[in-house]
Amino acid sequence: MSNITAIEVPDIGDFDTVEVIEILVKVGDAVKAEQSLITVESDKASMEIPTSIAGIVKAIAVKVGDKIKQGSVMLSIEPSAAAPSAAAPATASVAATSSASNASAPAAPSASVAPAAVAVAAPSASVAAAVTPAAPPAGKLELPTSTVGLPHASPSVRKFARELGVDLGLVKGSGTKERIVQEDIQNFVKQALAGGAGASGFAQGASLGGGLDLLPWPKVDFTKFGETTAKPLSRIKKISGANLHRNWVMIPHVTNNDEANVTELEALRVTLNKENEKSGIKVTMLAFLIKAVVAALKKFPEFNASLDGDNLILKQYFHIGFAADTPNGLVVPVIRDADKKGILQLAAESSELAKKARDGKLAPAEMQGGCMSISSLGGIGGTHFTPIINAPELAILGVSKSYMKPVWDGKQFVPQLTLPLSLSYDHRVIDGASGARFNAYLGSLLADFRRIVL
Repeated sequence: MSNITAIEVPDIGDFDTVEVIEILVKVGDAVKAEQSLITVESDKASMEIPTSIAGIVKAIAVKVGDKIKQGSVMLSIEPSAAAPSAAAPATASVAATSSASNASAPAAPSASVAPAAVAVAAPSASVAAAVTPAAPPAGKLELPTSTVGLPHASPSVRKFARELGVDLGLVKGSGTKERIVQEDIQNFVKQALAGGAGASGFAQGASLGGGLDLLPWPKVDFTKFGETTAKPLSRIKKISGANLHRNWVMIPHVTNNDEANVTELEALRVTLNKENEKSGIKVTMLAFLIKAVVAALKKFPEFNASLDGDNLILKQYFHIGFAADTPNGLVVPVIRDADKKGILQLAAESSELAKKARDGKLAPAEMQGGCMSISSLGGIGGTHFTPIINAPELAILGVSKSYMKPVWDGKQFVPQLTLPLSLSYDHRVIDGASGARFNAYLGSLLADFRRIVL
């Protein structure tokens, strides 16, 4: 009778549990000693857990998303003739990464992220998943699975590939011993979008409507023109950048620009701050914007939704994300149940979340579940801009710096504090008329905040 050996999780350090983020083998695979079996992630690092024996994988006891700890059974292996009969303690190969407290989202994301930071909603395609992926929704870039062995790449590169939905088995590595690096994945995606030769193996029509026929990305030796300094992107910018790229390519954005008269609202804000000076709560325009966005979502429920294939998922809750500027990039904290909170509570909670974001202490749960995001340039400047939607949300509100302008009231010009509003929405679900109505209604609420109670 064959000797089936259970492979358990070895000592993983100071962590009680870690999450399985990737399964690198499948039942029937022949594995070598010290070959990585799964990738796990803690709040501080990603690590690959290898096998101490060679043999054939007979069963897999975990799946992506499972929480495991030392001693948990990962899978069962039938040792080969040359392998020892009992498993020696396995050693986890740790690839150090930045603290997860500096990570985005949102999908929203989070990130967000920025809005895109938010990052909080990246694709969950596995590099060498044990389960065959389901067919992608219409319009999504279809990524096939390869039949080659385990690709040679670090955990951070594997994670980057998962966020873009890339099968590493199809990517040719340019690093030492053909190790796959991040640039290889980026080049592979660019070739796929352009319908180039590097996309061979993609399903028919996977080049997003016939291919964009883009020229290759320019390779320039900048040192020929002068002195340069290389500065690595922060982990947040790497994650949010991948999400932003996906969202911009996959979502047909339309941006409606409008303005709101916030003269009376600003006066109310100043009054509230004077009355609550001792409480330490500073009311910003963001608190009013969150409240107004909730009211607009209730009036236009198709905005408070997400696409799931051919279905529109209408949400009965109101969680609002807002872009927070941090030293490492934008992230998108989410205020949950904003419809059940008053202005002072929204002001206090947004201030607290923004501080946690700057300190790199936001928990992943605090950047998930957003219905719509707000990206405010506040006092920085600008008139209008085009914020990128934080998938799987359908819209994002961009707010620029308010300014005074003269407005004719029929008899004379009067000063008016004007707030520019830039509403980007997913044109697959929301048409131009609905987008304009949403933005106009939002402006009317900000002009006369008493409408909120109607």
